[in-house]
Amino acid sequence: MEIQQDLVVSIVTVSYNSEKTIRDTIESVLHQTYTNIEYWIIDGASKDDTVAIAKEYEAAFAERGMQYHIISEPDKGIYDAMNKGIKNCTGTLIGIINSDDWYEEQAVERVVDTFHKTDFDMFYADIRLIKEQGEMIKHSRYRKYATSRDWNHPTTFVRRSVYDRFLYQCVSVHDDWDFVLKVRNAGYKITVLNEVLANFRVGGISNKGSMRDAVSRCKARYRIYRENGMSRLYLLECIAMEVAKMILR
Repeated sequence: MEIQQDLVVSIVTVSYNSEKTIRDTIESVLHQTYTNIEYWIIDGASKDDTVAIAKEYEAAFAERGMQYHIISEPDKGIYDAMNKGIKNCTGTLIGIINSDDWYEEQAVERVVDTFHKTDFDMFYADIRLIKEQGEMIKHSRYRKYATSRDWNHPTTFVRRSVYDRFLYQCVSVHDDWDFVLKVRNAGYKITVLNEVLANFRVGGISNKGSMRDAVSRCKARYRIYRENGMSRLYLLECIAMEVAKMILR
């Protein structure tokens, strides 16, 4: 069946010294079955070959009729870079895939198909977790009880109009979850698809560190829950998340 290519989808990749992994990310966007894509790489002035590698793909994206943009300059951190990318996007939907993760080949096609069927404001799906000991699937769902255990950022696509209302605060490593809670509380329509659409390498900034780092993340996550109107009992949720990360390492 011919794919309907009527919708511009913007994708943002934030990178910094990502030469070891960014090829997988870029190629996963380049080889999407859906091609009406605008792709932004927002690099934080990498000191390795990240930008040189990204520039190698300019002709390939042009051949597929995809818009391809690279910005490399200092930023104030990962969420500042994401905000910069979002502000440059012109698509109806915006997805963010980081420079050590990658999409399944039909990811954007499945997102657009679901958008036509459900008219969502926010979408996310299942993800494959890649770790040294093997792989596992982390399923997604949407329920009254709000927990990031049900949500997978690399599979998330959001209407541009929602980002026009909410951007990332640039306060902590959990700013993305703060964004999701704000979208939930605002009553936007959220749709979940139980298919694996992206792959995530376990071991990023939100997973690494000492017990002190884990306590700091726990406090930051709890603050976000409380600021978004959640019960004090969510402290138990925050502790459970850090325990789960230790198990997954």
